[in-house]
Amino acid sequence: MKKFIIVLFISLFSFAVASEQEDIENVDCVILKDENSIICKYIQERVEYDKNVTFIWIDPDEEISRSREMTIPAGHGSIYDFRYVDGRKKGIWTFKVKDQDKTYETKFEIK
Repeated sequence: MKKFIIVLFISLFSFAVASEQEDIENVDCVILKDENSIICKYIQERVEYDKNVTFIWIDPDEEISRSREMTIPAGHGSIYDFRYVDGRKKGIWTFKVKDQDKTYETKFEIK
């Protein structure tokens, strides 16, 4: 568990630094096999109001596995979603974030 927290902290910190340097929205997913987890994160330019975004997980069969609306609190630059690897279909997954009229996506593979 300590290893997971350390990896998560380092990942979040590096994402935050990259966000401040580039001021762009982006999305990324990391698979931590030893922790049986998938962490997907959306980074945005910080705004002074709560902002709703929609996270969409699309499985290798192009079916929506999960869609959920999440709120990025005012002043925050990122938000993440977490799922376990076990029980997920093998193949290429798509993770999308809908932020107002824009959509960002990334792909990752579960082997």
